[in-house]
Amino acid sequence: MLGAELKKAREAAGLTQEKLGFKAGVHRTYVSMLEREQASPTVDTLIRLCKALKVRAWELIRRAEEGRR
Repeated sequence: MLGAELKKAREAAGLTQEKLGFKAGVHRTYVSMLEREQASPTVDTLIRLCKALKVRAWELIRRAEEGRR
């Protein structure tokens, strides 16, 4: 759920996984793992990713939660 929303936000921002990783200070493979739901970010990492995407973390979480319904 969160991974899919992260991917949507990244694509909407026009960023590659590599560019998002660079802006957020994480490796591209970690971004890939998050998008494929193979890892879960810490709150700090989620905030850094969202800041790089210019999206509020709570908004991304809300979208993921709504997707579960």
